[in-house]
Amino acid sequence: MYEMILNLETKSDKSLYERIYEHIRGEIRGGAIRCGERLPSTRLLSGQLDVSRSTVQMAYDQLLSEGYIESVPYKGYYVCQMEELYRLESGGAGGGEQKEEPPREYPYDFSPGGIDLDHFPYSTWRKLSREVLRDDQKELFHLGDPKGEYSLRSIICSYLYQARGANVQPAQIILGAGNDYLQMLLSRMLGTDLRIAMESPTYRHAYEIFRRLGYDCCTVSMDRYGMDVRELKESGADIAYVMPSHQYPTGIVMPVRRRQELLGWAAMREGRYILEDDYDSEFRYVGKPIPSLQGSDTQQKVIYIGTFSKSIAPSIRISYLALPLSLLERYEQVGRNFSCTVSRTDQKILQLFMERGYFERHLNRMRALYRGKQEVLTAELKQIKGVRRIMGGRSGLHILLQMTGRRTEEELVGLAARAGVRVYPLSEYCIDERTYEPTILLGYATMTEERIREAVGLLKKAWEAAG
Repeated sequence: MYEMILNLETKSDKSLYERIYEHIRGEIRGGAIRCGERLPSTRLLSGQLDVSRSTVQMAYDQLLSEGYIESVPYKGYYVCQMEELYRLESGGAGGGEQKEEPPREYPYDFSPGGIDLDHFPYSTWRKLSREVLRDDQKELFHLGDPKGEYSLRSIICSYLYQARGANVQPAQIILGAGNDYLQMLLSRMLGTDLRIAMESPTYRHAYEIFRRLGYDCCTVSMDRYGMDVRELKESGADIAYVMPSHQYPTGIVMPVRRRQELLGWAAMREGRYILEDDYDSEFRYVGKPIPSLQGSDTQQKVIYIGTFSKSIAPSIRISYLALPLSLLERYEQVGRNFSCTVSRTDQKILQLFMERGYFERHLNRMRALYRGKQEVLTAELKQIKGVRRIMGGRSGLHILLQMTGRRTEEELVGLAARAGVRVYPLSEYCIDERTYEPTILLGYATMTEERIREAVGLLKKAWEAAG
């Protein structure tokens, strides 16, 4: 345990807690206190320094909020991982090299963006990888079709028809290494002198990418059915970005009537399109899968974007666009200048993975696994006093939680963090100034059922103790 030597009798304009905080922070940044080292308890340190316990607690709370230390339940305060901590090296007027500060690590993290990799079919993927490389297929090491391998695009078309009700041909499919690349490719095809309407809250990363590409982005309100089409008409938008099968992060499923209204908006003017992001439609736990919006499009107005990041693994980096026929000529003029960004060997492995039924079996296993985790999380949350609503449990990999009382999202997140649990406020996904009821996102994919129970137990103590 670290023993502090600090003289608080010298005169200073700063409060006692600030001096304690700055001393410990300096020791951590300078390496005098190593990562993983335990700090004295607030009771012990207050006795050593002859100050009140609340003064020490305030110093520790500041260190906690800045990510220098973490609170481990029933054990105490420990220094976080700090090997790559930002600091300016002394020596010379110009200072030293700046290093990136690592994100704070939590013992429990309800990340809504992760997946369960413990059940990834490693042996199958390894076997297929060896098979692809063993056959000495030299053509796989040449540049292929800019759209991606025809055989994989053909299988994706079959999958989309059977699982999503989408009606597309291989010529309409374009493969790319992640949605970011595909958004960039679209910007080259469509131009950026367009306005994109996005829901709020929404998938903020997509919003930021569109803005960096030069698009004029605006927000449109949502009701319980999804994007408000009347407000969309007034926005002057050319493209509507929506997630009709499972809106992120609210979990809203857009009903048929609203989908028809949205398609009607697009058909009213030449050059209007709907960008349908179908990011995790595979994971639905009640009823049949919701058909894609693309499957109802008779006017060639829907640009469909999908990914294998949620269904297989993020590092696979294989996403795909299904272009409407009206944009194929534009792609031939502009898009073919860009080579496919997905390795041909990875495309071949995925092709075999889908072709031989491994993908379908993997999805069935993961649906059952995620459904079990979601049921455990929901049941445990209901034991917390003050829980008002639990939403979004029918599909996806996260749920939304609303509490009674007047606590803000910031307060709920802060109390959870002090207990060693990371939760996510809905406000992080909002891109306008509208006010929303305080809501917490809890993703469950990366955690085991046992750790979900442990983490919710800590949340229960933290939130109920605060009143």
